[in-house]
Amino acid sequence: MTAPSGGAPEAVDHAVPDDTPAPDGKRSGPARPCLVLGWDRTPASRGALVVAADLAVRLGAHLHAVHVVDLNDYPVDPELPGWEAEADETLSRERHEVETELGQYRCAWTYHAARGEPVSALTGVADACDALMIVVGTRGEGLSGWIQRLLTASVSHGLIRRQGRPVLVVPRQRPTDPAAAADASAP
Repeated sequence: MTAPSGGAPEAVDHAVPDDTPAPDGKRSGPARPCLVLGWDRTPASRGALVVAADLAVRLGAHLHAVHVVDLNDYPVDPELPGWEAEADETLSRERHEVETELGQYRCAWTYHAARGEPVSALTGVADACDALMIVVGTRGEGLSGWIQRLLTASVSHGLIRRQGRPVLVVPRQRPTDPAAAADASAP
């Protein structure tokens, strides 16, 4: 699956039947609310996905998971044979990971893959569905978070500055098992 080069994100939908259809078969009441999730392969993003899916279930909302394709989705050397196929495989694995995780929740969801600037992509999807909020993970604190902020702009800060809807920033999950905590702190 190759993401489009600019424009609207490519989307894959997963519908969950409404539990309260009207007699004519149409959904009764106001349109289903929606939430937008910023997704990448980081542990913080995985935590945000779990929180966003749980909120979608509780609110009866449609969840839009948005992945903005970046250099981390591509092999290092574009001169290698099969470079594009390997990139497509990486994007497919990422989509499958989201599909697998969201398959555990009873909520409707759509997966979007887009190219471009993450804040613009998330804001565009949120505007299109009039989202209640945008959910993103945080890079965390400490030296690694500080270095990442120097190298790339903060998506959560950009969202807060550029649009008016609520932004839920989910902190990295702290392991509760001492063995897991030791593994998480290892280099």
